[in-house]
Amino acid sequence: MRFGVVVFPGSNCDADCYHAVKDVQGQDCEYIWHQQSKITGFDALVLPGGFSYGDYLRTGAIARFSPVMPAVVDFARQGGLVIGICNGFQILLEAGLLPGAMLRNKSLKFICKPVNLKVLNNDTPFTNQFNQDEVIEIPIAHGEGNYYCDPATLGELKDNGRILFSYCGPEGQIGDDHNPNGSLNHIAGITNKEGNVLGMMPHPERCSESVLGGTNGYGIFASMINWLKEARA
Repeated sequence: MRFGVVVFPGSNCDADCYHAVKDVQGQDCEYIWHQQSKITGFDALVLPGGFSYGDYLRTGAIARFSPVMPAVVDFARQGGLVIGICNGFQILLEAGLLPGAMLRNKSLKFICKPVNLKVLNNDTPFTNQFNQDEVIEIPIAHGEGNYYCDPATLGELKDNGRILFSYCGPEGQIGDDHNPNGSLNHIAGITNKEGNVLGMMPHPERCSESVLGGTNGYGIFASMINWLKEARA
């Protein structure tokens, strides 16, 4: 499978994502510079974390207008797999590929630490290598990860299994005590209506091999590869 990692000015997790896909998962991977206006020959795209365009105006607001983004939107609308991680999630929200918006963390502080997530839907291109309701530990690193949407959108996300990850405790308990940023309904990751675009605040590329202290993030990329192989077969 051929992955593309989109690089914006200010991206700082692009090399980590490239390594997780190419060296850990053993897949073809290429960088896609933000000034490229065409994307061809890829099976999946990764929008990595960082501080695209310095997070001026608000996170993802300027990156949404990069020359590459119309091609990313077109790729997604044609059914290609897209994962946006942290700043990548924020860009997908600004681009309209996912609903809702990001607010400042409830604490108004940048948070960088491992958190527990509950897998709420394991029947997706991004979670098929996990068990339903499995608890995994993946690190976060953000100042604006407080997800918000209107009540109607939240209801649609819940009713259609589009909330893939929820912040939780080590035993899977969900509550304010285990919500690091104040995110609505403890949301850590959602998909679009079609299920081929995922936005998540935690960083799976930072825990995809044991040398990094954890391998829970491995399953997200492995799920994408498994889904692509089955779709191609």
